[in-house]
Amino acid sequence: MLTLLLPILAYLVGSVSSAVIVCRIMDLPDPRTSGSKNPGATNVLRLGGKKKGKLAAGLTLFGDILKGFIPVLVAQLITDKSLTIALVGLGAFLGHLYPVFFGFKGGKGVATAAGVFFGISSFVALLLLAVWLVAAFASNYSSLAALITSVMLPILVILFIGQLPIILLALAMTGLLFWRHRENIARLKKGEESKIGLFGE
Repeated sequence: MLTLLLPILAYLVGSVSSAVIVCRIMDLPDPRTSGSKNPGATNVLRLGGKKKGKLAAGLTLFGDILKGFIPVLVAQLITDKSLTIALVGLGAFLGHLYPVFFGFKGGKGVATAAGVFFGISSFVALLLLAVWLVAAFASNYSSLAALITSVMLPILVILFIGQLPIILLALAMTGLLFWRHRENIARLKKGEESKIGLFGE
């Protein structure tokens, strides 16, 4: 019963769009219809400009991380079954990608995936954060950093966690992250992708 109920609840938590809520509170354009039309921290950063951008993006990022972290943490307090925990993480992640409360128009899932793995293994999550930061500083592209980090995700899970359900979760997340970034990949190939904006042009 828990294996069914907890992932559904996690999906509902993941469906709460941090970007849309933050933009409404801070009187910014709807991130689903403005900028890159992606309700994520990077788009919120650009929409907020110099005055509100960093604060709005930070709040969005924090909210998206919590959406992945809290359901997994609660699941671990209730059960030690890795399959249930993996399904809870997947539920929260899918909720962010396809939120029932916001017309199934969600973000790309990087921060929520990070939150899920902070709940599963803070060590692996910190390694992934280090990979993202190095890639972001080196390239100045948020999307490229996300793609590189997503490739490392299943590798690090295999090396440091090794549980089959968690490995399958990591592989599923990597596949979905690449799918959600398919337009970014096309722009990167053409040299048309926008830079992250935090580290200068």
